[in-house]
Amino acid sequence: MITLQDVTLTYPDGDGRVTALDHVSVSGQPGTVTGITGPSGSGKSSLLAVAATLVRPDSGRVVIDGVDASGLSAADASRLRRTRIGIMFQQANLLPSLTALEQIQVMNELGERESRRPRAVVRDRARELLAAVGLAGLENRRPHQLSGGQRQRVNLARALVNQPAVLLVDEPTSALDSAAGAAVIELIGRLTAERGTATLLVTHDLEHLPRLDDVVQLVDGRVTAAVVG
Repeated sequence: MITLQDVTLTYPDGDGRVTALDHVSVSGQPGTVTGITGPSGSGKSSLLAVAATLVRPDSGRVVIDGVDASGLSAADASRLRRTRIGIMFQQANLLPSLTALEQIQVMNELGERESRRPRAVVRDRARELLAAVGLAGLENRRPHQLSGGQRQRVNLARALVNQPAVLLVDEPTSALDSAAGAAVIELIGRLTAERGTATLLVTHDLEHLPRLDDVVQLVDGRVTAAVVG
């Protein structure tokens, strides 16, 4: 589960400060996808950055899988991200020289040595995840050999490799056509339900909202509506 409770975030702006999030409260339950939508500049990216513990809010609480992340040190926040948070970026950002399987395996090499899992275990998990996202048999393909939708599937598999409690997804369909985008949204929903993650998904594509479990709308840094998709 993830909960953002009464979160306010401001940034320096000349002699003053601009408010990116204004007393925002959002939660995501295990096994559900909560959509975050709103116009450009409404605070969606700021909300995701706070949820990912990449930015500390001015006030409010961020609770991730029972851990209050609001006051964590930088090192502890980094450890929390590695172990309990999966992030699916807007662009897949795959490494050109690595195969689909290696894109996932390399995540195990990041961070502290003592937290790394045996490579054979990670390899098996990477294969299982690629099969789960519909890429069985494509393990040895490099990014230039994959379609845009397939690259996003690798992106999703990579985000799930550490079995996170929370999955944060940033505009996953922005570079895809409507059919490929719908397939990726459906896949995120299915894997969220199967694996029990609490997923927050930022999107500007209103056509996908009915496929989500809940939708929160932001305008000027404030929650203006929360409706069931």
